[in-house]
Amino acid sequence: MSLERGKSSDRARFVAPPGSVTRWWWVRHAPVAVEGNAIYGADDIPADFSDLAAFDVLARRLPKDAVWITSHLYRARGTARAIAEAGYDMPEPIVEPAFGEQDYGAWQGRSHRDILPEVTTYGRHKFWFAAADAKPERGESFHDVIARVAAGVTRHTRNHAGRDIVAVAHGGVIRAALAHALALDPDRALGISAENLSTTRLDHVSGEGKGGDWRLVFVNARPG
Repeated sequence: MSLERGKSSDRARFVAPPGSVTRWWWVRHAPVAVEGNAIYGADDIPADFSDLAAFDVLARRLPKDAVWITSHLYRARGTARAIAEAGYDMPEPIVEPAFGEQDYGAWQGRSHRDILPEVTTYGRHKFWFAAADAKPERGESFHDVIARVAAGVTRHTRNHAGRDIVAVAHGGVIRAALAHALALDPDRALGISAENLSTTRLDHVSGEGKGGDWRLVFVNARPG
């Protein structure tokens, strides 16, 4: 299974064919292990693909004849490969850099305790180690992540209108997609759980009417 790299430029809005429903199935990658619970973010670190039962469930649960997209990081690409090896007849996944995990810049490789003095200048967050507007040196804020994920989602929804799209990505990316789709306050979106190998479903529904263009079907559905 080879992987093709996607383009990253896009416009903010588009018009889908009237009445089309584009179904996004977001899958968070397999677990990773980091020494001392260090922040890893955009680092390309190994993952544990040993939970064969979970991959078997995902191979049976996810829709057939779907467009597949992964982030460029190994833990996402490897998760897609493990689902294929569990029996899913997978097309060529598109590698989408816009769906990479948040880049924590100078905080990566450091412990949460070590960065606490820098983080608290932005105010404490109840559910995450840093507030949505916290921006480390050489890194991104969660606001930045929402903007780039939104651009990727918009482009792929336009290019694959009316299809099922399976996107294997990261916890921060899934929260960003939910924040974009549901117009959530970024700090509120950081309170959403997206566990490893869980699935989250968002539908883009085109056409007129109140309620926006997105429908949330389920969040954090685990394979067990």
